[in-house]
Amino acid sequence: MSDTILDVKHLTVDFEVDDQTIHAVDNISFQVQRGQTLGIVGESGSGKSVTSLAVMGLVPSPPGKVVNGEIWFRGGDRGAVDLRTLGDTEMQDYRGGQISMIFQEPMSSLNPVYTVGFQMVEAICQHQAIAKDVARSQAIERLQEVDLLPSNDKLLATLRAEKPGLSDAFLQEEAERRQQAILNRYPHELSGGQIQRVMIAMAISCNPALLIADEPTTALDVTVQATILDLLRQLRDRRGMSLIFITHDLGIIAEIADQVAVMYQGNIVEAGPVMDIFARPQHPYTKGLLACRPQPNQQLRLLPTVADFMISDAAGAADDNGTIWRERGFDAEAEARFAPLTEAELTARAETLAANGPLLAVENLRVGYPIRGVFGKTRRHVMAVQNVSFQINKGETFGLVGESGCGKTTLGRALLRLVPAMGGKIWFEGRDVLGLRSSQLRQLRRDMQIVFQDPFSSLDPRMSIGAAIAEPLKIHGVSKSTRNRQERVAYLLDRVGLPTTCINRYPHEFSGGQRQRVCIARALALNPKFIICDESVSALDVSVQAQVLNLLKELQAEFDLTYIFISHDLAVVKFMSDRIMVMNQGQVEEIGPAEQVYRQPQKTYTQELINAIPIGSLERIEALQRDRASVA
Repeated sequence: MSDTILDVKHLTVDFEVDDQTIHAVDNISFQVQRGQTLGIVGESGSGKSVTSLAVMGLVPSPPGKVVNGEIWFRGGDRGAVDLRTLGDTEMQDYRGGQISMIFQEPMSSLNPVYTVGFQMVEAICQHQAIAKDVARSQAIERLQEVDLLPSNDKLLATLRAEKPGLSDAFLQEEAERRQQAILNRYPHELSGGQIQRVMIAMAISCNPALLIADEPTTALDVTVQATILDLLRQLRDRRGMSLIFITHDLGIIAEIADQVAVMYQGNIVEAGPVMDIFARPQHPYTKGLLACRPQPNQQLRLLPTVADFMISDAAGAADDNGTIWRERGFDAEAEARFAPLTEAELTARAETLAANGPLLAVENLRVGYPIRGVFGKTRRHVMAVQNVSFQINKGETFGLVGESGCGKTTLGRALLRLVPAMGGKIWFEGRDVLGLRSSQLRQLRRDMQIVFQDPFSSLDPRMSIGAAIAEPLKIHGVSKSTRNRQERVAYLLDRVGLPTTCINRYPHEFSGGQRQRVCIARALALNPKFIICDESVSALDVSVQAQVLNLLKELQAEFDLTYIFISHDLAVVKFMSDRIMVMNQGQVEEIGPAEQVYRQPQKTYTQELINAIPIGSLERIEALQRDRASVA
């Protein structure tokens, strides 16, 4: 017990919603050891974030309440203490000091009207009785520790190379000025990865014994995500700090955890060392989470989902938590559905697509955003897309991958003329898209649709989903009668796996995955030939993501659709795509068949994207454990 820093016993958290009691966390127990990482994994609504809020004493009341359990913390000067017995004032001594937390969305965690430095100094002074200039120096040290600022020696060496012959006193002043510059920036002036580093620096500023990271990499590119995970590993090992890492992705858990707790509907259904969870998962929910993440080293026909491992029927058996699940593995039909495509099948599909000919062709496309000066006059353009050329064959899925800011979303919107092009050509079925008049463009947009990243902001909250799906039919005059439109909407809802009884419900009454299905149904309303999926699964849990990806593949086969699939996740893009185009800083890095781009990348940038994918293989886990043992 001496090595246990956090011991949670029989924790229960309830929420009172609409006169109903929801057991968000249902009688769970777990421990966190000193210097170790506990990974808590599960889908949205599993209770993992509520568990972390309960530890921090931040469960919103009302409607939530910790109704039972003990939370023993052994990291402070007072020895073992049950955090549930502390009042608000006493809890302040622990929260942010001994126990810190990094939240999921870094931008919403910082106040946009204050500089980064002001907020860091405020956080440090709140827990330490020190002057503001000392706190500011500590803030710089913490930013150096998270690699957002170079060390003093590195910065001076850089300045000596840049400005040879200048005195050391002058160079020291210049170094201090550059360090202060970061502190004087506002949150919107930093990238997502930089903001997350600021949040980590704030969290470790008071030397916490326990750091809770709640989905800290979900909104980040895979390459930035990899650097943040590496940073957290280094801080944990260097400081001897304990870490609770919360995520919905077992691939990420494999990168950082020592122990794993798998949560489902408020319960911990499986727990153990990370190697055991990945090598010998016992619970079907864990098996489902492991199976539904696309693996870039194999090209499956469809992805297994959690529902394929957990079904509620008489053939199943109940576990200790009352969950009903299938006892046996896949039958022959299921094995065939999820089997990898053979080389012969991939070759035959490539030949068929080539024979179909191009549906869309792009030549030397350029898109820029104006930078305006005095009196609104354009001074120059920031080029988001520079001389991009490619073509997409009918029936093909063309993957478009790259980090945030590479120009992939701008390219997709330029194809639909949602943003203006500065030059180049776009042909759709032989028609010059950039030369079309308004009336012609309106007709073209019946054939070209888009599914956006955030389904909630894509839907009008005041409009029922039935009305949202029927709206394109009314605008384009496709179905004249209300009855015909209702029949079409009902068919589309059924086709995307939603019950027709929900036709009069509103967006807020659906989960994220269900809302994205509504957006897909709306995109299909006009029987388009071409759909752009712009980061359409990035905000979804991996299990829901698998369902939507499978749906898109099934709809493609049924409606003979052609896709552009945009994502920063190369594993997802590879699963969906026949060919992949990699973009970097507005330009094309390389184009090729999906298998070729993954197995034989031609550019270093592509290799970096591949290396950053959190595959979650046993070999990777073993390598990380060996590296940690050698350091220790």
